[in-house]
Amino acid sequence: MMPVLTAVAVVFGATMLVVGIVRLLMVPFAIVFEARHRPPPPGSPPHAGTIFDHPGSAPPSISVIVPAYNEGVVVQNCVRSIARSRYPDFEVVCVDDGSSDDTYAQLQALAAELPGVQAYTQANRGKGAALNCGIDHALGDILVLVDADGMFGPDTLTEMVRAFTDERIGAVCGDDRTVNLDRVQTRFLALINHVGTGLMRRALSAMHCLPIVSGNTGAFRRDVLERTGPLNEDTVGEDLELTWRVYRAGYRAAFAPRALVHAESPSTLPDLWKQRVRWARGLLQTVRLHYDLTGNPRYGPFGPYLAFNLFSQVLGPVIQVAALVVFVALALLGDPSAVPATFWQVLLFLSLPLTVALLVLAVFLDRAPGDLRHAWTLPLWPFFSTVMSLVMLRAIWLELRGAENRWNKMDRSGTISVDTGQDS
Repeated sequence: MMPVLTAVAVVFGATMLVVGIVRLLMVPFAIVFEARHRPPPPGSPPHAGTIFDHPGSAPPSISVIVPAYNEGVVVQNCVRSIARSRYPDFEVVCVDDGSSDDTYAQLQALAAELPGVQAYTQANRGKGAALNCGIDHALGDILVLVDADGMFGPDTLTEMVRAFTDERIGAVCGDDRTVNLDRVQTRFLALINHVGTGLMRRALSAMHCLPIVSGNTGAFRRDVLERTGPLNEDTVGEDLELTWRVYRAGYRAAFAPRALVHAESPSTLPDLWKQRVRWARGLLQTVRLHYDLTGNPRYGPFGPYLAFNLFSQVLGPVIQVAALVVFVALALLGDPSAVPATFWQVLLFLSLPLTVALLVLAVFLDRAPGDLRHAWTLPLWPFFSTVMSLVMLRAIWLELRGAENRWNKMDRSGTISVDTGQDS
């Protein structure tokens, strides 16, 4: 057993060291981003300092599109949190995608009760089709695409608008946080997700190559969507694919760190597996559709970054699994020199402090030091890293087989473990 654990430690340590070094190089860009994005003075109009700020102009109108499929457990909290937004001009367009539960009935009741809320239904056709239906009925200058389990803060929409500071910004990604902190797994995810938001999204936004506007907290200018076309209904990664089309059209995506949306993270391993396989397949499908973007300097830093992203997100996991198999095989064959103790000890000595330091920095950039109370879950990281590599292998296999695309969303619990500010 010990040789196997040693082999896992070697592969995990090497992976975390490489990833940590790459993320360390991102730190200056994240700090530059933070220095440039200061909150506006109190009392400033929502569109102050944005491309919508003209003499005598009103804030741009917003349409929030909420697609829902069997979301009866969570959709009430989602829509009510959006309806309590302090933004002056918005509507909420809800689209039931042929649910078999009472989702549409709840949406109709909300539309009858809350001003600006609309409810539509369609035969089950998938999330992309539901979003396109909502966009067809929307009237806003800015379209905010969300998931039906998202909990908005009172100023989330305002912060989305404030991120449109440049004519080249066609889309804005908010900051999604975990709302269900009732399981070990969700607490672990809530903590490590800060690396992706607190550090990476800031850095990539500053570098003008943020590759995805998250499906549960993304804002798009209507005029940009008129150029890109509607969401692709034939991919399970419609948010990623649309973001790449935004870059293809000559625009870019930006990060709005104070546009908070709390949503559920997978609380069971099967749900986590399904979610991440769907994300991985979405990446593979988007790469196939937009292969000519990868490494192409015509699209500024975004093209070269995609080449690195392809290596780290697709080839990297394959290499990691292959290395793990080799090391485990050598260890089981009893070769004492296959995994020298000093080698993996040095790897862990180098990788763990760097990884933890970057995590702490990301948490503080997100102004969420309270989430460090979940640090006791970090021993799950090697297992999580291995599972995520296997996820990519599974996604590659499904794509090679031509497996059917499915929404395949996780089961909702309706658990709310944090104060989302909706009653403020």
